[in-house]
Amino acid sequence: MDGFDRQRRLLAIGLAGLAGFVDAVGFLSADGYFVSFMSGNTTRLGVDLATRPDRAVVPALLITGFVAGVAGGAIIAARAGPRRKRAVLGLVTLLLVAAASLQEAVLEAAAPGFVPLALLVTAMGALNNTFLRDGTVSVGLTYMTGALVKLGQAIAASLLGQPRGDGAVHAALWGGLASGAVLGALAFAHLAGAALWLASGWAMLMLALAWRLEKGAATGFGT
Repeated sequence: MDGFDRQRRLLAIGLAGLAGFVDAVGFLSADGYFVSFMSGNTTRLGVDLATRPDRAVVPALLITGFVAGVAGGAIIAARAGPRRKRAVLGLVTLLLVAAASLQEAVLEAAAPGFVPLALLVTAMGALNNTFLRDGTVSVGLTYMTGALVKLGQAIAASLLGQPRGDGAVHAALWGGLASGAVLGALAFAHLAGAALWLASGWAMLMLALAWRLEKGAATGFGT
């Protein structure tokens, strides 16, 4: 985030907000499991293995789906070249639209929502390929531990009178995820399955911003 211009920082914060929104909706509709926060699912996996082994399959499958989403998004990003942001976000948008289409039907039929959940976790895995540097993720969008660590380091550096970097940017990234989670919880409380349509619209807006950024870079008006 430190080397990003204003538009790319806004895109990153907006995508972190999208991740928080989707994770909150997934959490509330999936008995407390996460679709973007795999550290939480890993803890659930460990607890389930120790106390309820029959339930461990759920977090295990979610983690597997997330990894598959990351891998699929990485392949698409590599093949898309300079258009990787719009390619990755196009995939994320399609997955969210598919999940939204199925989620309402699942809730109406009171049926297990395995397929929508799988689509959500795959979308969140793929999302992390939006910002890459030398083929690796430069900004984690669905997990904020790194951002909070950098924020804490910036605070310590400031107290010590040392160069502190841009802690405010990392705080804003965390704030994006937290704000998105609040909005996702409110949307699910009032709209239930239809909340994912808001997430789909949000993803479309982010896709439009990414297209604009990459178009500007291609014509010499962006980087």
